[in-house]
Amino acid sequence: MQPQPNDRIKVHPGFWAGLHQLGIGADDIARTAQLSLETINRPVVTQSQYFAIWQAYSDLIGDTAEGIIKLATGYEISKYPPPVLAMYHARDYRDALNRMVRYKQMCPPESLQITEAREECIIELEWLYKGQPGPPLLVGITLAFLIELGRRGTVQPLIAKRVEFSQPMGDLSTLEAYFGCQVDTNSNHNRLTLERKDLSLPFLSYNEELLEILTPALDRSLDEQESNRSVTEVVKWMMKRSLIGKRPDIQTVAKELRMSDRTLQRRLTEENTNFKQLLTEARREQAREYLADPSLDIKEVAFLVGYEDQNSFYRAFKTWEGDTPSNWRVRQ
Repeated sequence: MQPQPNDRIKVHPGFWAGLHQLGIGADDIARTAQLSLETINRPVVTQSQYFAIWQAYSDLIGDTAEGIIKLATGYEISKYPPPVLAMYHARDYRDALNRMVRYKQMCPPESLQITEAREECIIELEWLYKGQPGPPLLVGITLAFLIELGRRGTVQPLIAKRVEFSQPMGDLSTLEAYFGCQVDTNSNHNRLTLERKDLSLPFLSYNEELLEILTPALDRSLDEQESNRSVTEVVKWMMKRSLIGKRPDIQTVAKELRMSDRTLQRRLTEENTNFKQLLTEARREQAREYLADPSLDIKEVAFLVGYEDQNSFYRAFKTWEGDTPSNWRVRQ
């Protein structure tokens, strides 16, 4: 799966329609998330704002598991955005899941990896920035939607083989009743395991004519998004993804991009930048992002942006912002 360097998140209008069905208004979310109504009504928000919106929904619902099931099962098909419609009208469950993995690239912050092996299909959720996982409810709704999609498309009561989460998810009995299997919340992964044979089940909602319209348009949008990415954007994204506890080097990044470090240096020079400058920008942007989260202490932030020594982080941050991380956080 190709990386998505942009941490700007699109919020589809259908999301707000789904919350409205549950009796939750945008003003309720704004107040709970401590964001302005103007901010959350924008079509694009930052990752921190996006996470705050989902956390606010979770707080308003009360129980994470209940919030997951209500939104997963209550969302009307007519409110689906075009990429999800393309999944719902796919030929079969496998086609739908592969479309979801592909089109998820258009909408960070999470990505999905799908693996078929022996009798199982494992779908794992990963975050754009591994040091900043999303709220539990967002994790849960992402995996719940995967099986909800299969149930709606096949019109069969599909059940999961295993469900794993890396954090508490509320009332486990509610989730186990929904997924049809035991739910583990002490895992190192967030993933859904299905019976591989279920992937061949046809979708009764299959619509070849609609897919002939949707697929080229979505693929074109994805290709345009890929072609518009500069080397600078991709390199900075890769840096942010791998900053935790270490300093990325140009050889490692160049190898992942399947080019020599000399070629990468030349490409960056053509875009009026260099590796060292991008690393500084990546660390500064991530530091600001993490410091906006009051649950992270300064030592954790230093580690997340690649500093093993907290004092080195303090000196760097003061150079960037003209103030200490603590004072900057208070002012913000």
